[in-house]
Amino acid sequence: MNDSKQVTVGVTGMTCAACSSRIEKVLNRMDGVEAQVNLSTEKASITFNDDDTNLSDIKKKIENLGYGVLTEKVDLDIYGMTCAACSSRIEKVLNRQEGVEKASVNLTTEQANVEYNPELIDEKSIIDKIKKIGYDAKSQNDSKDKKSYKENEVKQMKIKLIVSGVLSLPLILTMFVHLFNLSLPQILMNPWFQFTLATPVQFIIGWQFYVGAYKNLKNGGANMDVLVALGTSAAYFYSLYEAIKTIANPAYMPHLYFETSAVLITLILFGKYLEKRAKSQTTNALSSLLNLQAKEARVIRNHEEVMIPVEDVVVGDILNIKPGEKVPVDGVIEKGRTSIDESVITGESIPVEKSINEEVIGSTINKNGLINIKATKVGKETALASIVKIVEEAQGSKAPIQRLADVISGYFVPIVVGIAILTFVIWITLIDAGQFENALVAAIAVLVIACPCALGLATPTSIMVGTGKAAESGILFKGGEHLERTHALNTIVLDKTGTITKGKPEVTDYTGDAETLQLLASAEKGSEHPLAEAIVAYATEQDITINNVDDFDAIPGYGIKAHVNGKEILVGNRKLMSEHGIDINIFEKDLSNLETEGKTAMLVAIDNTFKGIVAVADTIKEHAPEAIKMLHEEGMEVIMLTGDNERTAQAIANQVGIHHVISEVLPEEKANKIKELQNLGKKVAMVGDGVNDAPALAIADIGIAIGTGTEVAIEAADVTILGGDLLLIPKAIKISHATIKNIKQNLFWAFGYNTAGIPIAALGLLAPWVAGAAMALSSVSVVTNALRLKKVKL
Repeated sequence: MNDSKQVTVGVTGMTCAACSSRIEKVLNRMDGVEAQVNLSTEKASITFNDDDTNLSDIKKKIENLGYGVLTEKVDLDIYGMTCAACSSRIEKVLNRQEGVEKASVNLTTEQANVEYNPELIDEKSIIDKIKKIGYDAKSQNDSKDKKSYKENEVKQMKIKLIVSGVLSLPLILTMFVHLFNLSLPQILMNPWFQFTLATPVQFIIGWQFYVGAYKNLKNGGANMDVLVALGTSAAYFYSLYEAIKTIANPAYMPHLYFETSAVLITLILFGKYLEKRAKSQTTNALSSLLNLQAKEARVIRNHEEVMIPVEDVVVGDILNIKPGEKVPVDGVIEKGRTSIDESVITGESIPVEKSINEEVIGSTINKNGLINIKATKVGKETALASIVKIVEEAQGSKAPIQRLADVISGYFVPIVVGIAILTFVIWITLIDAGQFENALVAAIAVLVIACPCALGLATPTSIMVGTGKAAESGILFKGGEHLERTHALNTIVLDKTGTITKGKPEVTDYTGDAETLQLLASAEKGSEHPLAEAIVAYATEQDITINNVDDFDAIPGYGIKAHVNGKEILVGNRKLMSEHGIDINIFEKDLSNLETEGKTAMLVAIDNTFKGIVAVADTIKEHAPEAIKMLHEEGMEVIMLTGDNERTAQAIANQVGIHHVISEVLPEEKANKIKELQNLGKKVAMVGDGVNDAPALAIADIGIAIGTGTEVAIEAADVTILGGDLLLIPKAIKISHATIKNIKQNLFWAFGYNTAGIPIAALGLLAPWVAGAAMALSSVSVVTNALRLKKVKL
């Protein structure tokens, strides 16, 4: 095979020899491919001809067969990026590397998320490639000093800015001589004095722009540094040329632009400094989440209490937690009873009662009881760590709307350089023929005004602030693309049980006396049915003493029969009462009314005498009607999807204000119902909490998982709302609308600024130092506009 490549890829999901044989046969049928698949090592050795196919096609073919290609992910901290062209350059280089499946570089967070095939490339090679093109990178596992690095970076930038400002101030004064014909000390107008002040600004403080420009040009790219280096160098060296003329002719009046180069660098540094400070505010949400974590844990080891760092806690450790303390890790209560403030995780302000064998979540607060817990999840496995990870990934991901800005930024700098050269040529040949000075000033202004910083910051800063704001409210978007797609929704499909309702039956109506309730609860204690559990719980809340049952008999399709304290108790439906000759006709209307309301009504008789009715229902969540109302006000079509019978489903729908119900749907049919709605042109969000909701959550345009639900549902969803509060759904839609509106504002001003600024500069109507100030302020204005999202009321 000519010009062939040989690779080894890990394959997941194979269970037997038929699997490996199937993959091998299909791959070998591809043009130019020879493959051997080893079941025991779970690897495929593939030789392929680059002219006929590529690795991406091979990967898709394996995935289409229902198997996976083994990939790993690494999050890298990137150092040295200055503008959107930098992040775009790194992203392009990484995505061209063999073995890199997907790389996303975020300028605002200064992070790269890279998914790669470990058989073809490793983490070190990825980092080395980034270093080769002029930047630095570290795995986030090795970047514990990133915060101090950033603080030091801002500190150094501040020092540079002060020095640059002090040196540039006398040069700024010379501008006023030209503008207002002021009289200043003659030394300020001396070309060599100006040269002495401008040179350290240009080549010491401004050296970073030359380094950045060289590295980018060497690797075939161009970024903001190229524009700054070109513009300021042109002004500096032309001024130096003019100063040299005075040596031969002391009477010559030089045309100096030292102030232009020095002031430009100072203004750009000032803009960068403000931008760094503003960007640090966008990460406050993540910092707040990280600060929620407990720092130490009181662990019982060798029968003694010892305080250890929380990162040293291991699964199985027994922890002692006193009232008022944070729960260090996720665990199960082994001893004690308390109430836990879970508001940091779920947003619910009311503390939750907890006792033995119940789960507690790390970073929540133990309110009033001394408890011992057994650690079940520690470190990165805890609920809070998972939330932090989701927020990090969301802030590091790219929304589709950002792709446009990235594409434009990639071509922007070369185009601007071309426009600057064209401006110079037109000025020196047509507009002001032979006047080198005016042509140069116009070209410099074009180079400076067009720096694409604002364009690169427009989307990621808004995504970062928007996802952070959402996380503070208990809404977790898994990525920027999900935040963007949410704003396009027009249909919300809600699962019933556990989503609209609490998912736990409760007694809603009882017509008997206390003695009957005692016998009823004692009889039901022998049943494991959820309805029986609801009755027992209800009696317990009423401080009713529950006795032991003498004998218990479940009668399928009828109810139960039991004996307690020598009395016979019957609990069940009409058929059970009729079987025992008990007349309930006078209660038929009450019974029918309860059933119309979607409640399960049970008749109670003691020693063949009718004693009352107990009704049990899966009650709706407290804020469900208000949430549905808010969704309707947002213009959403709200649909309830359930496996329940039509009458029960309609009763629940009526209570919460839902007008469209799809009932009696089998779990495996839920995804098909979502598809049917999508085929009608609807943009559909599915909201669910159970394993049976996972396929529907995955296929919907946006899957919204209830945080109190199963891990499978949460994994399949695009958005997770913590605590099960349905009010977070309209809030998620609201923050999505606000974020996309904010991004569009940023892009409009960034595009508009460059579109308007370049022709104004080319016409000579914009002094270079004014262009520099405008460029710096444009970046700051974009970040400041994004920070307004923090004030959005949800």
